[in-house]
Amino acid sequence: MKIVVVGAGEVGFSVASSLSQEGHDITVVESDEERAAKAENELDVMVVRGNGSRPPVLEQAGICPGCDTDLLIACSNHDEVNILACWIARRAGVKRVISRARGLEYTDSPTWARQLGIDVMISPERSVAREIEEFLSVSAAVYTAEFFGGKVGVYAFRVSPDSALMGASLRDLRRIHPKKTALIVFIERQGKGFIPSGDDSLEADDLCFTVTSKSQAQDMEVLFTNKKTPELKRVIIVGGGKIGFQVATRLGLRYPGLDLRLIDEDREKCEKLSRELDKAIVIHGDGMDEELLRNEGIDEADGFVTTTANDEHNLLIGVVGKALGAKKSVAVVRREMLMRLTDYIAVDAMVNPNQALATVIMKQVRYPFGTGALSIIDEIDAEVLELTIPHGSAAGGKKIMDLGLPKGILIALVSRGTEMFVPWGNSVLRENDEVLIFSSEELMNKAVEILGVG
Repeated sequence: MKIVVVGAGEVGFSVASSLSQEGHDITVVESDEERAAKAENELDVMVVRGNGSRPPVLEQAGICPGCDTDLLIACSNHDEVNILACWIARRAGVKRVISRARGLEYTDSPTWARQLGIDVMISPERSVAREIEEFLSVSAAVYTAEFFGGKVGVYAFRVSPDSALMGASLRDLRRIHPKKTALIVFIERQGKGFIPSGDDSLEADDLCFTVTSKSQAQDMEVLFTNKKTPELKRVIIVGGGKIGFQVATRLGLRYPGLDLRLIDEDREKCEKLSRELDKAIVIHGDGMDEELLRNEGIDEADGFVTTTANDEHNLLIGVVGKALGAKKSVAVVRREMLMRLTDYIAVDAMVNPNQALATVIMKQVRYPFGTGALSIIDEIDAEVLELTIPHGSAAGGKKIMDLGLPKGILIALVSRGTEMFVPWGNSVLRENDEVLIFSSEELMNKAVEILGVG
């Protein structure tokens, strides 16, 4: 595919790198000389220097009437640049356009994107706020992602020695717990991972990636860890930017009686937030001030979330909060290098807003046929993709065992009307079934082909 990427910051650079490695013809547009030089020196891409919202600059990148560009991805830090670049590209005949939107008002409804002809407009801040909410609500989970409009999630749980799941085979567990809509799709054991079969059993300290209905997530947490996340009573958020605001808003709606406190150093921002957040106490102060944190009850906090614009500050403040007694500490981290330090830094979870945007972009490139959500699980080099069995698919009316799916591809969940279930090998697929596929990246296209999608 011929793809133009506007913006070579953390997101744009990462996306351009991944796409060029997959063999696509990539042109990067960047106005900052340092970022442009980095992309030019380190990536196999063509670089055009200039403002991606200007027609002459886009023309240098191949965006002009009658062009053969397949996709434009606008992911600069400026919404106006992204939106205008998409608008120009669409009118030049580019087949698909994707825009990053930092301003939350652009993604409150699909109206903006639809009226501007933008195929996908995504707010990474909104996506990562959902992820943080799940981390706090199911505190034993070390990874989360959602599907089927939020009805289903992928959760990674570590097996405790006293877990009720110890000993029995996975096949037996499905019989012992027939009312649990859940399937273990991947197990990481002593640094090595595998897709389990029905004959496998769980061992202490296994990390299990599990697909389950969201309503049963806490039940699965109990089965894996023999503990249940208590209802949140107090959460402290440091950082009153877009992510902090979104997290506070979502938690306030989900937990009406929650003692919710938000700390920020900017007095003017605090005054604005105090008017907009009627379910949170807004505090002007330094999130690393030990006395302030103790006064606000950090030792009784069920969750401590750091969402400032500085990754290093978020990690350090998160460590401080954890040391002062917070039960679960979550830090927003945008730089990939820092994300790899999870085993060395004492925070419970790191979330990356850039990854949310990169996942949407990669779905549009790899699976451009209107499928549902995609989750790219970098830790285990796997993907989870939501598909709908189309009319006329050869898979319709067939048992799963007869589809010829290669080993390594799992149909983890089926949603059919109001019914949702974990299928067996003799389960028969139907047209219009929504299915959740777990696979390695290299096998996912095979799964898509067999199911007749695209």
